[in-house]
Amino acid sequence: DIPFALEYPLWDRAGKLAGKAVYALAGESPASLAVACYDTTLYFDDLHLTDDSAAAELIAAEALEGVAQGHRHFKIKVGRGGMHMPVEAGTRRDIAIIRAVRAAVGPGAKILLDANNGYNLNLTKHVLGETAEADIFWMEEAFHEDPMLYANLREWMAAEGLSVLIADGEGDASPRLLEWAQQGLIDVVQYDVLRPGFTRWWRLGSQLDGWQVRSAPHAYGGVFGVYAGPHLAARIRGFTFAEIDPAEVEGLDGSAYAIRDGQMHVPDLPGFGLGLDEKVYQQAVAAKGFVVE
Repeated sequence: DIPFALEYPLWDRAGKLAGKAVYALAGESPASLAVACYDTTLYFDDLHLTDDSAAAELIAAEALEGVAQGHRHFKIKVGRGGMHMPVEAGTRRDIAIIRAVRAAVGPGAKILLDANNGYNLNLTKHVLGETAEADIFWMEEAFHEDPMLYANLREWMAAEGLSVLIADGEGDASPRLLEWAQQGLIDVVQYDVLRPGFTRWWRLGSQLDGWQVRSAPHAYGGVFGVYAGPHLAARIRGFTFAEIDPAEVEGLDGSAYAIRDGQMHVPDLPGFGLGLDEKVYQQAVAAKGFVVE
């Protein structure tokens, strides 16, 4: 396997030598690539507020900012009662925010929830039951992966007529995650695009396709993953969403990428299609870089 620190420069170099975008190295690839994406920035920006209605209005307004930027799908961070607020109060606020975001973005948007393991089984059922009318697309990391709990949740959702997908795999995931995905307990695998990495995903996607399990590489908190992840969609049939956590880095130009109508449009440029300011790059090399001879 290619070491993590080297694989992205090597993929970029391979694309540039071939005169192709990285996604076009997949063989039979589209002439252009537009990938469904979601805004992942609806975080816990409301914790300073004491009123649930004001909190819900704040997060809904942030969702509308995403709409103005071209987003049509949104992931809401939930689990306030797991750490940041008392359990009952935090859960009540989660529910109010989910309802407010749905009302703001309309019925055509897909809404995803991410609890970062902040719920337990009963809290998950309660929140999904109370927000059934919001038509949640997936529930991510409701609690740390447990096959018995996920089986129980699946049985309960079937009885309630809910079609929420179970998504997991970010962070310190269980080594048995893929086994449970193959068994049908997990619908969407979300290993990070940086760790275990692009090369691992390049191979893994076909395996997940064979199991009819969806792929949605995690790309929060890492600037490069936002640009790299969508390239995998050309190879993985079950690629469901690219995660968009926007950030600007001095010297790195990602302006060739564009978000329109809920899709990330990937540039048909060699490599990853990113521009580099040579002056800024050389300053970084001089300050803390190295030279291989």
